[in-house]
Amino acid sequence: QVHLVESGGGLVQPGGSLRLSCTASGFSSGDFAIGWFRQAPGKEREGVSCIASIGSSTYYADSVKGRFTMIRDNAKNTVYLQMANLKVEDTGVYYCATDLARVCYYGKYEYDNNGQGTQVTVSY
Repeated sequence: QVHLVESGGGLVQPGGSLRLSCTASGFSSGDFAIGWFRQAPGKEREGVSCIASIGSSTYYADSVKGRFTMIRDNAKNTVYLQMANLKVEDTGVYYCATDLARVCYYGKYEYDNNGQGTQVTVSY
């Protein structure tokens, strides 16, 4: 059974950094593409990033490109989203997700499986 658990969210000032973790169970996350999407109140869901299984290629929304980085730790069955230079508009609930596919689709924000989410608040 696919199970994903996010952690690492919190309150941070603009310009600050956070690292989100997505720990998988029930499958080997290294064999599949893993994505992050976010949901903010009053805003549409947004696909933030994705890391493919093939060559671990990464994809980022234009809104986060150059500030967010996804990396894998297959030994821990965990994927990380390193977020730097955070902006107020990055506020939202962040979810990791997978369709158990091997490739990423740019901007994808609907998946068959996702975790419960972790809240990120960027504010003074």
